[in-house]
Amino acid sequence: MAIETTEILDRSSVQRALTRIAHEILEHNKGTENLVLIGIRTGGDYLAAQLQKIIAEIEGDKVPLGTIDITMYRDDLGSRSDLAMGQTDIRFPLGDRKVILVDDVLFTGRTIRAAMDALIDLGRPRNIQLAILVDRGHRELPIRPDYIGRNLPTARNEQIEVEFNDQHIPVGVSLIK
Repeated sequence: MAIETTEILDRSSVQRALTRIAHEILEHNKGTENLVLIGIRTGGDYLAAQLQKIIAEIEGDKVPLGTIDITMYRDDLGSRSDLAMGQTDIRFPLGDRKVILVDDVLFTGRTIRAAMDALIDLGRPRNIQLAILVDRGHRELPIRPDYIGRNLPTARNEQIEVEFNDQHIPVGVSLIK
């Protein structure tokens, strides 16, 4: 059976979605005060960096950026042998901060649950908001994103792939059947 790949978003569509998400974040939070971006490694961290750049262009203010690795917080750790440990890099306190947690694709919600557990172990943010490039549905946990680039209902056996270039800039999103 041949694998079928369909481009869902090209580079400019991804950039427009991220720009819209950045504006929504700024509007909802009334600017950048106490705002931090934390990307889930890998994919979400690259998108968080892009959001940081866009927000800086809009507001003239560079919000703190961090990366979180959730490997040890996953609920399927024992059943997966392909998980490599990454590094969490958050160089600022989380206390009383408005955390924008960023990931590329939202599916079951289990990755987000693990990320929230990891964040809470590092401090007590004022709140945690979720920014997602693609929401494909099929939630197993009651997780709902605050900011969505694109809703894309999929079948459970389909996959969404966010492609990045060598500079970690998103260049497209594809549906794989």
